[in-house]
Amino acid sequence: RQLAEMARWILQHPETLIYVDEQFMTDLVVWHHLAWLGETVRRSPAPEDAVARRLVEKARGFSAADRRELLTLIHRLVASVIPRYRTLAEAGKVELATSPLMHPILPLLLDFDSAREAMPDVNLPAVEHYPGGEARARAHIEQGLVVFEQYFGFRPTGCWPSEGSIDDATLRLLQEYGFQWAASGEAVLHNSMQKNSTVLKRERHAAFTPDDLDIACFFRDDGLSDMIGFTYSSWHADDAVANLVHHLENIAQQENTHPDSLVAIILDGENAWEHYPENGFYFLRAVYEQLATHETLHLTTFSDYLARRPERVRLEHIVAGSWVYGTLSTWIGDADKNRGWEMLCEAKECYDRVMASGRLDAAQRQRAERQLAVCEGSDWFWWFGDYNPAETVSDFEWLFRRHLSNLYQLLGEEAPGYLSHVFARGTGAPTGGGVMRRGQA
Repeated sequence: RQLAEMARWILQHPETLIYVDEQFMTDLVVWHHLAWLGETVRRSPAPEDAVARRLVEKARGFSAADRRELLTLIHRLVASVIPRYRTLAEAGKVELATSPLMHPILPLLLDFDSAREAMPDVNLPAVEHYPGGEARARAHIEQGLVVFEQYFGFRPTGCWPSEGSIDDATLRLLQEYGFQWAASGEAVLHNSMQKNSTVLKRERHAAFTPDDLDIACFFRDDGLSDMIGFTYSSWHADDAVANLVHHLENIAQQENTHPDSLVAIILDGENAWEHYPENGFYFLRAVYEQLATHETLHLTTFSDYLARRPERVRLEHIVAGSWVYGTLSTWIGDADKNRGWEMLCEAKECYDRVMASGRLDAAQRQRAERQLAVCEGSDWFWWFGDYNPAETVSDFEWLFRRHLSNLYQLLGEEAPGYLSHVFARGTGAPTGGGVMRRGQA
């Protein structure tokens, strides 16, 4: 704590940096890595993890040998992540799903107009569609499956489409590739139910299926998921868990005529836990202890749930949207986001011309396609828009222009001059520093 207070003071008085010695910086870096190891490692009684406890107890004056030991521990932990997940999946303890390779928004690759389903008045890019969008969507799905199978040794049955972005066309494509389920946000379900010609008997806590498809679609309980993501971090762990279980018990009571009801709690990645005391250690331990021993609430995976052949609710149409607000507004519609799409479309048209010319050899074509896939990722567009933090927008905006420039270079083409100029700036400060967003506005 003393070290952190000193670091904060130095940041407020940068002119004092000239007096900071190497030992101070060494201790600061070691504590940075110790903090991000995770509570289970620091608390582990295993002899191979003892270095973490020893360094925490030492607290300061870390040596080069200490740093080497810590890096060795970090290397072992990182190298064990995928094997551990594979072991858990093979034992049936968890279910692993995949996403399209570079995390693109599939409905937008397939059709920009899909954004109008939830936002009829949205302004779209000054291009009609993304060139060859279906082929690119297929490429991301196929390569995502290749990577998954390479690391885990089996083909997944479920897909979390990037940011839960779905529509009828996306679900049809996922079903074609053998997926049995996909998931999205509660607001997408709400929008879709509004388009249904008949009133549905079930609201949220069920498996839904579009009329002409067999793939199941699960929808996030936004209220409970956002409580975990944004609210419980400021509560005592026991109170937070008691509140969560109470909500689940209420849902079970309300759904007592439907014993196959399912509550989908879907979080925004790993980001919530850094806001919890001890990285969520007490909350996570307590919540699993409570749910694992509960008489009426049962933990399950989507595939295990579907294996019990529950009643499915039919939807006539899935309105295009994502887990964020039930729309695609996070990636299209804002002037900066639209400009990003226009630049990407121009680069894709250049890519198509060069590929059709046959002047690239196999290795060059592979590198160019990989670079194009990077440029198609969703995170670039997430950060464009003046409601985002200026520093983060600046980083992502520069990287996006750099990646597009690299694509032109790999194609042997001159990059447009506008890629040398900033086109997006930020002024906002969203919840959680811009990393997390709630499911509903």
